[in-house]
Amino acid sequence: MYPSPPPLPAHSAGPSSYTPAEVPDGPRRRSAPWRSKTVRAVALAALLALSGVLILGIVRRQTGTEGLLVGLGLAVFPVPLLIAAFCWLDRIEPEPWRNLAFAFAWGACAATLVAVLANGFATDWLANNIASASPTDAQAWGSTVVAPIVEEVMKAAAIVLLYRFRRRDFDGITDGIVIAGITATGFAFTENILYLGSAFGEDRSMGHTGLDSVTAGTFFVRIVVSPFAHPLFTILTGLAFGIAATRYPRRRAARAALVLLGLTTAVLLHGVWNAASSLGDAGFLTVYGVCMVPVLLTLTWLALWARRQELLSVRVYLAPYTAAGWLAPPEPTALASLQDPRPGPRPGPPDPRPGRRPRRHRLHHPGHRPLLPPPPRPPGGPVPGLRRAGARTAGAAVAVPDVGGAGAAPGVGVRHRRTRPARR
Repeated sequence: MYPSPPPLPAHSAGPSSYTPAEVPDGPRRRSAPWRSKTVRAVALAALLALSGVLILGIVRRQTGTEGLLVGLGLAVFPVPLLIAAFCWLDRIEPEPWRNLAFAFAWGACAATLVAVLANGFATDWLANNIASASPTDAQAWGSTVVAPIVEEVMKAAAIVLLYRFRRRDFDGITDGIVIAGITATGFAFTENILYLGSAFGEDRSMGHTGLDSVTAGTFFVRIVVSPFAHPLFTILTGLAFGIAATRYPRRRAARAALVLLGLTTAVLLHGVWNAASSLGDAGFLTVYGVCMVPVLLTLTWLALWARRQELLSVRVYLAPYTAAGWLAPPEPTALASLQDPRPGPRPGPPDPRPGRRPRRHRLHHPGHRPLLPPPPRPPGGPVPGLRRAGARTAGAAVAVPDVGGAGAAPGVGVRHRRTRPARR
């Protein structure tokens, strides 16, 4: 006979180790509708569409149908060139197209609508409530004082909204310049339609034609000589936002002071430019040569310098990968010049798992968040030169080991291509 089994241990009569969660009584509370991203996006699109319809009606009422069509056909000329220039500047770290579309629509619809209504109201108030202000004086005060403040504040509102709600995509000087430039391009587009359409209506009433017409003069000044005027003003504000996002990410007072300084500079330069139209030909040329051209050249150099710094950050960030043997020595330099040294993925180190090929990875250029893992550390310590980079690379292929991307630094994206086990 086998011995009897030992008795089972006695359990304490304590509470069970598993306690089911209590289900709250009553219906489940729903979040507020305005917290939904879809609702906010639809509301914003509806607001911009309504603003576009209203500003279109205002321009048509002031210029007539023919003036609207003529102004539209003439005002569209500089728009593709300006947008192409800003997109080229933003090629290293391209902004999402939704942000750029919102910026252009805000400038062309919402900002222009508020500016037209506010400028008209301010001019009428000055003419009716100030005894010493004649209609001509009220128009001059409105164009040199009221208009720059209202227009620059409304254009800066688009930068504020993207900085606040798309902070992940707003991380450098180039971002501020591009967003400000696209917003101002949309604003100038609608404003040029209004001015050119009004000039066409004046020519029809006076019987002027040819190069001596008001339309030709307006086209020469606004489209040929100074298509960059509004982008130039607003870029000062965008530049301040870009510096604030880069240099002072945690100092709210410094960011506010810097943004206020940029906005004030934009308003002052805008006011000087508007006042130049009342100074005659000599005064206009003086302001154009002394103020506008030097500021344009300075901001152009600054934008190219910021773009160059982003390219250099790519080379610095990829240096540890070259030291670890993941990249060939010429590849970081080629990536930093936006060239594709190798059109396809190349095989990487062998996979430690038996019977499997290594995963292939491709560095890519679209505006995605980075997924490239950090390079392996050599036995002697960490790889020197690993720094946080804010630029994304373009087009080259690199094979890296199959490791997690928890420590990836922003600026480089990776696309994984799974492979099947090798056949024996």
